[in-house]
Amino acid sequence: MAADDEYVYDEVTGEWRPASEVAAAAAKAAEVCDAAGNVLVDGDSVTLIKDLKVKGANQTLKQGTVIRSIRLTENPEEIDCRHDTIKGLVLRTEFVRKR
Repeated sequence: MAADDEYVYDEVTGEWRPASEVAAAAAKAAEVCDAAGNVLVDGDSVTLIKDLKVKGANQTLKQGTVIRSIRLTENPEEIDCRHDTIKGLVLRTEFVRKR
């Protein structure tokens, strides 16, 4: 152990861990993945893997519908997107697959 290593207290485990290890774990947790485990980024196109009823729009998005130009949100389980007939649409990543 070198004296110049930075350590950070991890409240979850109750241990002091190297800062680089904590940063790598945070980056991994921040990755947004689709239902198949593919990493999503802003601007990707996704396909719905099941029919979804849209609350407040009285409409159902069918399986296979392509959604273009997604935007990631602060929540890694949700993506912000726009459909031709629905603006301000937020989808859960468990219902989409990257194209």
